[in-house]
Amino acid sequence: MLTLVRTATPEGESNLVRFLDERRDAASREWVRVDLAIRPNGRSGWVPRDALGETHVVDTRLLIDRRHLTATLSQGDHVLFRAGVGIGTSRDPTPPGTFTIRERLAGFNDPFYGPIAFGTTARSPVLTDWPGGGFIGIHGTDQPDLIPGRISHGCVRMRNADIRRLAILMPLGTPVTIR
Repeated sequence: MLTLVRTATPEGESNLVRFLDERRDAASREWVRVDLAIRPNGRSGWVPRDALGETHVVDTRLLIDRRHLTATLSQGDHVLFRAGVGIGTSRDPTPPGTFTIRERLAGFNDPFYGPIAFGTTARSPVLTDWPGGGFIGIHGTDQPDLIPGRISHGCVRMRNADIRRLAILMPLGTPVTIR
């Protein structure tokens, strides 16, 4: 299978990819296996290392627990942040898997998304006709009394104070596990 890895997200931000593995081919060219933001979720692919920009190490991880309706940001064994969340309904579920925080967006004119949104590599398995192709985001909300709950079209919603706090603590590139 071939796919194009774009340099920008649908929102025009730099497209970050998470390195999963590295290898050299017979000609000593470096290749990197990266997490891809394509359907079905969980796909990865090999790209030439010289086609990618600079790298940095991220030592945080975000766990979205769909059963307990919580988000927990950790660094090593230390919990940095925990909050209640809203997730997708049974009709429009929040997909399970391991993904990457690939963009941070702010300055929305629409209060529905709250003050900050994080774009992930996760894709909705059902909302294929949405703008950008149904990417799953983590964002604020204008309906905080619905949290925690099963209230979204697949995105992870947080109270605005919580998403602001998370934005201070969570760098781009953070792996996200949704279970």
